[in-house]
Amino acid sequence: MVRLQRVTSDNNNRAASAGQAPALSRLLEQTADAVQAVRGGRSLTDVLAACPGPLRPGTQALSFLVLRRLGAAQALRAMLAPRTPPPAVEALLLSALALLWPDEAPPYADHTLVDQAVTAVRRRAPQSGSFVNAVLRRFLRERDALVAAALKQPVARWNHPAWWIDRLKADWPGHWQGLLAAAQERPPMTLRVNVRQATGAEYLVKLQAAGLAGELIEAQAIVLEAPVPVERLPGFADGVVSVQDAAAQRAGNLLVGAGLPPGARVLDACAAPGGKTAHLLELADLDVLALDADPQRLARVDDTLARLRLKGRTRAGDGRRPADWWDGQPFDAILLDAPCSASGIVRRHPDIRWLRREDDIAALAKIQAELLDALWPVLKPGGWLLYATCSVFKAEGEHQIDAFLQRRGTSVAHLDDRSPGHLLPLPDNGSTGAPSPGSGVDAASHVVSDGFYYALLRKKPAAGAD
Repeated sequence: MVRLQRVTSDNNNRAASAGQAPALSRLLEQTADAVQAVRGGRSLTDVLAACPGPLRPGTQALSFLVLRRLGAAQALRAMLAPRTPPPAVEALLLSALALLWPDEAPPYADHTLVDQAVTAVRRRAPQSGSFVNAVLRRFLRERDALVAAALKQPVARWNHPAWWIDRLKADWPGHWQGLLAAAQERPPMTLRVNVRQATGAEYLVKLQAAGLAGELIEAQAIVLEAPVPVERLPGFADGVVSVQDAAAQRAGNLLVGAGLPPGARVLDACAAPGGKTAHLLELADLDVLALDADPQRLARVDDTLARLRLKGRTRAGDGRRPADWWDGQPFDAILLDAPCSASGIVRRHPDIRWLRREDDIAALAKIQAELLDALWPVLKPGGWLLYATCSVFKAEGEHQIDAFLQRRGTSVAHLDDRSPGHLLPLPDNGSTGAPSPGSGVDAASHVVSDGFYYALLRKKPAAGAD
């Protein structure tokens, strides 16, 4: 993490405008606001979008770290201050405790963090300055004992809600600890090279010329040695490359690899923000309709296609109600990247674990089932439907598809042997199904991709037809 130089509050605005790093106290205030908002049910992405520009990078870095340690921080706060402080004070206290948690490379010296946390709280709740100072200094004095006590609590040990831990234990009894540990890691930045403009090997040379190091893990997939702003990627503005995790890149490879003819009609249901839509169009000449229920998110699909110089159609509509948007012509293939818990990408979005509620999983599974049942009739006989979720929960993957096949019957729907099943974010990629040629992380690579589920379904042709 970048160390941030300290400046006085009076000079903070001038320092930011002059290009100097913001004061840590200001970043702690913004981080506390973000933590309080997430605990209140708001997305961290939305909160950061409203954060003042000069403070946003530092706030994001601190917020990610705090949210990855929030379970431990909550346990410590309860031990150190049994009476819950006002929300704004508690959020700042939680942030400071998370940042003071034992770390081989702490982001700040202990005394600096305590001093700046007290400065921050005195600006917002002057009467709480002494309280915060006393709690943090006591933690430093008794840190070893308090940390040991906190680690006896599963939520503090794993920094996930208890229900999440229990679900992983039930779904993956041999992997649950690895999954929880993986969620605490920083994810790699993976690129998808636009095959219409360059090969992966060619783009790797361009990266090296720009002073960026990366590893080619597949024909068109590159993992950077360190994340960078997209503006630093050669040709990004011209559509040469996109940012997309290796596991997400499987969608296009699986569907196009099923054998779609040129000009095939393809529906990308729940398409926003458009990464998989674009990948389909990069791989083959297809007639793609990108559908999404949210018109504002759908605009991002248009922006993505424009940057990549690709042509596809977009339409706002709910996949569960084809009568509102379908023209009556069946599709050769459907990509259903269904709404889900996003439990497979929690390392990229550490707020998800604290935003989700246990009953969300059943509600999401119901929506997924409704989408499958509504979209299956608009697929032509002999066509392909690829069901995908960025989830490691079986209710949104294996169990969902098992139930769908039981409803439809094996005489109508067939699960293709190329279906990867659950891809777990673990070093061996944890595929529970068959490997899919030309997709996924190279077995020799050290790269850990996101958690996903994929099921490639074929709608069997009518009797006597191919």
